[in-house]
Amino acid sequence: MRFILLFSMLLSLSANAQNINSVFVSMPDSLSPLLTKVNRQDFADFLASGMKAVVKNRFGGESEMLKLTDDYLKIKTTESSSEEMKLLPLNDSVNVVCVIKTYSGPAEDSQVSFYSTEWKKLSLNDFISLPQHEDFYKASNDSINIVTKEEFTDEMFIMKAELSDKDNSIVFKCNTVETMGKENVDIIKQHTVDSLKYNWNGGVYVKE
Repeated sequence: MRFILLFSMLLSLSANAQNINSVFVSMPDSLSPLLTKVNRQDFADFLASGMKAVVKNRFGGESEMLKLTDDYLKIKTTESSSEEMKLLPLNDSVNVVCVIKTYSGPAEDSQVSFYSTEWKKLSLNDFISLPQHEDFYKASNDSINIVTKEEFTDEMFIMKAELSDKDNSIVFKCNTVETMGKENVDIIKQHTVDSLKYNWNGGVYVKE
């Protein structure tokens, strides 16, 4: 009984002692097509040495780690893409990893995923209900340039997500207007919520 209790305590301490960099380095190559394990190890080593954390990736381009804390990291993977990771507490002894990949096309668009710390893919719906296009719609006091919710949601929906390095929040920004002609931007902006913030609460993201 004492052995089981001791083992449980050690397991809990081990989970609490996890940091995002060790989880990142342990990522399987199948989930890291651009960065080798050596690349991932080099990032933290360069930062610890006070150097710019730039590596030559598998495709011969440069990737740079822009930020690293105990529970957060951000990488500029290519000139047109970036990746963020956040270690989130699920309970006293288990963490999950939130991964956001952002790509620049006509506008910045993000994909949100969740994994165990052993990199098993987890169900997105277990942790967050992503904002829908209509969630960014707001009524306008302008009686002339009226855009209905239906007209708003008929436009291409592009959404950027950003994790915080200071807390466990995530912020979503609707980039629909970035794909539109300049003459329509000001009108649509009157009907668009700037951003939506979600906070991590009890193992799930809840809209603020």
